[in-house]
Amino acid sequence: MLKLNHISKTFNPGTVNEKTAIQDLSLHLKKGDFATIIGSNGAGKSTLFNAICGDFLTDSGSVILDGADITFVPQHVRAKNIGRLYQDPMRGSAPGMTIEENLALAAGSGGWFSRISKKDKARFREKLALLDIGLEDRMSQPVGLLSGGQRQALTLLMSTMVPPKLLLLDEHTAALDPATAEKVLNLTKRIVEENQLTCLMITHNMQSALELGNRTLMMDSGRIVLDISGSEREGLTVDSLLEKFNAGAGRKLDNDRILLSKKK
Repeated sequence: MLKLNHISKTFNPGTVNEKTAIQDLSLHLKKGDFATIIGSNGAGKSTLFNAICGDFLTDSGSVILDGADITFVPQHVRAKNIGRLYQDPMRGSAPGMTIEENLALAAGSGGWFSRISKKDKARFREKLALLDIGLEDRMSQPVGLLSGGQRQALTLLMSTMVPPKLLLLDEHTAALDPATAEKVLNLTKRIVEENQLTCLMITHNMQSALELGNRTLMMDSGRIVLDISGSEREGLTVDSLLEKFNAGAGRKLDNDRILLSKKK
């Protein structure tokens, strides 16, 4: 489904601010793979997502999605097949539009000042009810009045209203309180499984990185230093995952946020 072949990216080359963000990185995801990604700040996780989405052109390598080479395809065209959630719950939805207007835009059936059919309203209500957070009774309310957790859950629904070929989750629960984050994670797992989506999820929580999906990746200095799945992943503890990172990266993980998540 997704094939990244030897992609690299250096920002500000030849200057004092030169930064190699991705180094000869290759990654192949099969249809239905749900891979979690963990790594320190600056490891290249979000930059990897930006490369996949077309925020910039890579310096080398190719990006293949569902058999099509999208290496030079513009970002707005890629967005038709790629759903993405960000850490900030305020991104991904229009605060001045109502819940049903946001859903209509996501579904490609209208939006602001457009007439939304009774059939679509019934479908949106049914989808919102599955979130189990009461939004089905607030469809005419502006999205800007929702809490962070409610807005992130809505954005998740919007991103999968028309199931994308690839779903990218960029620490989409990091800004939420623990209880809300757990609820959004459970919702994420259900939506991905029900729609059989191919998904990449960045997380700082090592336990989540082992429990969610079927594959765990660890990044360091723009490289994938660990890629585990199957029986090897099932038997791993957080401590053994850290040991594997140390061996793959040649150094100890030094991110306090990740290390503190061991205790959660």
